[in-house]
Amino acid sequence: MGKNTESLLDLSVDCVVFGFDNDKLKLLVIEQERAAKNNLPRKALPGNLVFESESLDDAAGRVLKELTGLNGVYLRQFYTFGNPERVRDLKDQEWLRKFRQRPDSRVISVAYYSLVKMEDYHLSPSSFAENAEWIDIDEIPQLAFDHNEIVDRAIGKLRKDTQNYNISFKLLPNKFTLGQLQKLYEVILNKELDKRNFRKSIRKIEELVPLDEKQKNVDHKPAQLFMFRQLNKNIPF
Repeated sequence: MGKNTESLLDLSVDCVVFGFDNDKLKLLVIEQERAAKNNLPRKALPGNLVFESESLDDAAGRVLKELTGLNGVYLRQFYTFGNPERVRDLKDQEWLRKFRQRPDSRVISVAYYSLVKMEDYHLSPSSFAENAEWIDIDEIPQLAFDHNEIVDRAIGKLRKDTQNYNISFKLLPNKFTLGQLQKLYEVILNKELDKRNFRKSIRKIEELVPLDEKQKNVDHKPAQLFMFRQLNKNIPF
């Protein structure tokens, strides 16, 4: 069989996990163990190969737990990445030669994304992840492999889902202000929203419940707090 028709494939999963903190949309990344002492550490999405005996969903959950410590997170599959050159960069190949049995294999990656409340989880990296951290979505460096492309597509998916579903409950604290809610929408959609129009439309959400409580320990006039009474069963998370 000719070289161009040979099939040597590995299957992996990559996880894009978003959080929200201090009016900033955050991305969870790992810092890869160095392939050599003189290498600079490289940031990447939590991802690894799929075992022969496990499903894609199980693999995504396992990999996320192994590399970051996050457990029990609902992950939604959103795209498959299969560019033949996606792991061919020299730096990526150097790393793969140390950590993979078949570093020259073509790798097809199934990508998942999720939304989490950052305060609910403690990061505990292991395996080939030297560190795990949350970074601002607008300060993402050059990531390993094609992970920047994966993140870009995940952000596009997040923006689309934000317009179709009330997903804010996945990122906000249990009690929040309308200002926090508007800021979340603004950072996801990457545009400024008119305060009056936003509040007029957002109050139409049946699950949004005003509380007889206000903010505490703030250096401005305390705002009223709200919460979501029940979750829309049609939300795919």
